[in-house]
Parts: sequence; C-alpha cells; structure tokens
Amino acid sequence: MKLRFPVLLCAALLAAPVAQPAFAQSPRDLLSPPADLPRAERGKPTYSLDTLFAALKIAPDEASAKAIENRISAAWIESGSDTCDLLMTRVKDAIEEKDYDLAIRLLDSIIAIKPGYVEAWNQRATVYYLKDDYPHAVADIAEVLAREPRQFGALAGLGLMLQDIGDDKDALEAYRRALAIDPHLESIPDVVKTLTEKVEGRDI
Repeated sequence: MKLRFPVLLCAALLAAPVAQPAFAQSPRDLLSPPADLPRAERGKPTYSLDTLFAALKIAPDEASAKAIENRISAAWIESGSDTCDLLMTRVKDAIEEKDYDLAIRLLDSIIAIKPGYVEAWNQRATVYYLKDDYPHAVADIAEVLAREPRQFGALAGLGLMLQDIGDDKDALEAYRRALAIDPHLESIPDVVKTLTEKVEGRDI
C-alpha cells in the first residue's frame, strides 16, 4: 500500500522555475549515479558544471552525451570531505546489502556534517524510495532541487514516484523538465510520449 503523498510539496517543486543551462536507461535506474565514474586527477584542470551542462545541450551523439553525464555525476559525488567520502562508501555497501535503515543513519550523519552536500540528500531520497517512504523521499528531492535544480536523477525520481501514485500529469511535467536539461536521455522521450498521449490526448 502506498503512503499518502505530500501533494503541496510536489506542486511546489514542479512550479519552481526550470534551470536553463542527465540520465540513461529507465527512470528507476536514474535514482542513483552510475557505479563507475571518472574522477578528476589532482592538479588537473576540471570543467565547471555550467560548462558541462552547456556541452551536454549540444553533444553531437549519445556517446558524447553519456560521457558528459558521467562527468556531471562525478562532480556531484565529490564531497570535499574525507569523512563524508568514507561514510558514502559505507552507504553504498549498506544499500547493496539492502540494509536501508543503516544507510539512512549514515546519510543522516553525512548531512549533519555537510548539509550542502547535494548527493547525500539525493542518496537518502533514493533509500527512502526503496523503502516505499515517498513523503520523506520527496522532501529530500526538494532539498536536492533547491541546491541543484539541474539534478536530472532527482527529477527522474520525482517523475517515477508521481507515476507510481497515478499522478501522470505531474509526472509528465517532471520528465519534461529533465528533458529540458538533457535532450539526450535514452528512455525518457518514450515515457514522455506515452504520458503525453495519456494526459493530453493524441494529435488529430
């Protein structure tokens, strides 16, 4: 049985302005970043997120877009704190072992140490989703999007949860926002097409 959904919070998230300047596979896969991501070498120049998102918009093919998406995810994962990085490693292990309560306790500690670390909020939203605790998951997605409106995984997760509770109209809006950020998403265009026909009807 699904929990009662925080409708007002969801509406506020979708009413927020879309950031103008990623995802692959299914919406469910987008709740967590890929396991193998590039890491910037020490002393090497790195690209800003703004530059990466601008490049993502004009990526010439899917392979290029995927490489840029991975760089963006890698940048988000970097906490800047050895303690947080260690705890995040333990979070990953706890999730793999399906010990979601432990994962949440670890993420609580990370957020207490570094509340501006977006990926900790995003991971906790993921764990709450896995526990079918949608109210807490959406609350954490709100924290993610407040700090990084371009977080495509959070938008995908929001769309997925909205679909789960039968709110296809708002799910469609969440997916469209994700596509506005990254036009190269693999499966989301098909989901958007299906929901558009369901919500808005077929073109005559």
